[in-house]
Amino acid sequence: MVFTVPVRKRVAGPASRRAVLGGLAGAAAAVALGGCWPARDKPAARATPHPLAPVVAGTLAMIDRYQATMTAYPDLSTRLAPLLADHRANLDALRRAMGTPSPSATASASASASVAPDPAGAVAALHAAEQAGQAGAAAACLAAVADYAPLLGSIAACRATHVEVLS
Repeated sequence: MVFTVPVRKRVAGPASRRAVLGGLAGAAAAVALGGCWPARDKPAARATPHPLAPVVAGTLAMIDRYQATMTAYPDLSTRLAPLLADHRANLDALRRAMGTPSPSATASASASASVAPDPAGAVAALHAAEQAGQAGAAAACLAAVADYAPLLGSIAACRATHVEVLS
């Protein structure tokens, strides 16, 4: 038994290689122009400035204050050196959390850091600055995202101990 099927005449001939390649090129262009590339190729959006930037600025200001005070009154260096070392450690931890490298040279006292005319006044000024810094770090801790809250909390606690040492 033979089955027969009517033959229909094709309107268009078979697709040429040029037509197939042109269609593929058009599809690739549509994907490229449509922005459908993987997300890893797109640059990551980053908040500007970094949420830890104000704390870093405050820490740098405290380092400058301590260095200026120790330069003006070398006899206070024994008392103030451990507190300065704490601020430098805090600065390193903040920079690591931000993903920024630490500079190779240590920060030097800036001209903007003023020192009281007597040692007692200089210590009182450091005490007041530590109190303000502790309050700022505590507020930053409460407002921070969960990733930064432990670091900011430990900085606030460190500054609270400095307030007690300078009392």
